[in-house]
Amino acid sequence: MKGPHKRMVNAMEEGWVEYLKGLQQSLDELEADIDEASEMSDRCTSEWCAATEHVINDLSDALFSIHEPSFVSEEDSKKLKALKKRVHDLYAKYKSVAA
Repeated sequence: MKGPHKRMVNAMEEGWVEYLKGLQQSLDELEADIDEASEMSDRCTSEWCAATEHVINDLSDALFSIHEPSFVSEEDSKKLKALKKRVHDLYAKYKSVAA
C-alpha cells in the first residue's frame, strides 16, 4: 500500500500534467485564431484585438506565475519553458497581425 505522501504527490503530478495539457490546448486555439485573422482582409477589429490581448494576458499570467513544483520531471519542466516561449512568440505574431 502506498503511503499518504506518495499518493498526494502522484495526484499532484497528474494534476500538473493535465494543467500543462490545458495550457497547450489554449495556446493551440489562440494560434489558430491569430492565423485565421492574419488571412482576413480586415486583419482585426478593435473588439477582436481587445479580446485576443486579454486571452494572451491571461495565458501569460498563468504560465509565468507558476511555481514549478519540485516533483516535476525534466520533460515537464522543458514543456513549461517551451510554453512560456510560445506565448511570447504568439504575442509577437498577434502584434504583427494587429498592426
